[in-house]
Amino acid sequence: MHVRILDKYIFREVCKAFLFGICAFSAVFIGSGTLFKIATYITDYGASLSAVIKVFIFGLPNVIMWTFPMSMLLATLLTFGRLSSSSEITAMKSCGIGFFRIAMPAILLGFLVSIVAILFNEHVVPWANTAYRNVVYYEIQGKSGAKSQDHIILKDIKDGQIQRLLYARRYDADSQSLQSITLQEFDGAGKVSHVENAEYAEFTGKEWVMHNGMLYDISDGESEHTLRFNTQVLPINASPRQIVREQKDPEELTMKELKAQIRIMKTQYVDTNKLETELYQRITVPMASLIFALVGVPLGLQPTRNSSSAGFAMSVIIIFFYYALMTMANAIGRSGALSPMLAVWIPNVVGLIAGLFLIRKASR
Repeated sequence: MHVRILDKYIFREVCKAFLFGICAFSAVFIGSGTLFKIATYITDYGASLSAVIKVFIFGLPNVIMWTFPMSMLLATLLTFGRLSSSSEITAMKSCGIGFFRIAMPAILLGFLVSIVAILFNEHVVPWANTAYRNVVYYEIQGKSGAKSQDHIILKDIKDGQIQRLLYARRYDADSQSLQSITLQEFDGAGKVSHVENAEYAEFTGKEWVMHNGMLYDISDGESEHTLRFNTQVLPINASPRQIVREQKDPEELTMKELKAQIRIMKTQYVDTNKLETELYQRITVPMASLIFALVGVPLGLQPTRNSSSAGFAMSVIIIFFYYALMTMANAIGRSGALSPMLAVWIPNVVGLIAGLFLIRKASR
């Protein structure tokens, strides 16, 4: 019974410090990043008050997501540093409560925060990033035309089944053309039944016309009939602006959408290292909350961690090294020097090894 009360006490204290960390780190990010961008939008584009408020609100989820691991580290350092300096940890140990039992509430919170962060990163952040981009591009910058963009993907889905898939290497806004086009049509079983390739397609104002291409009819995975053409109408009814507005940056895609886009781009032999790195980071960054809990608890129990300022300083140092390592791992994954999945896990593996070492040392 007493142990259960103790669990609730430690859990509550870590939670309070965690919420403080989110507010503190969010304020730092907002002050150094978001407010600076807002000031630029006001001075350069004369952004309205409503647009500024939208940018601020839609920018918050992305900021908060990055503060989860930092806040977890700060919470464990501050909480266990205070408990240690006030001799509460000594009192717990004198009652026969071991290190792992004391640390368990914080580690459990770190695990729960990681799960919540993954869900938050999947269902809230991509939507907010899309809304943020649209406000900046269309409302603040006042651009009505479609901008040039790489890797255009359009899907025609009916009754939950994909009917047609269009991929273009690039949309060029100056010439209003799609470059290097592949159009795939699917049968009722979801298999490719018809393929059209073209060098480019131009928008005439009413329709898209492909130039210099080939038609393929496919049966049982093999090409049966082929036909070369000079011009052919592309069977899509979207304007350039509609096409580009349907495209999303990697930060605006959910993990499901990222996986689908990676599959499509691989069929076109396009380098997907950037997208794969983004996909795996949707897991590794939130999981850093658990890693930081494993690191923060034993460090917080060190005799030198006897003040809030010392705990905050220690958290800043650890966060700096972690995110520096994460940036390097991200670059390695995007370059293809190492598999993106392996590269993005490097910071967490290093953190896990350090955490287990510190826990083993503290438990003695």
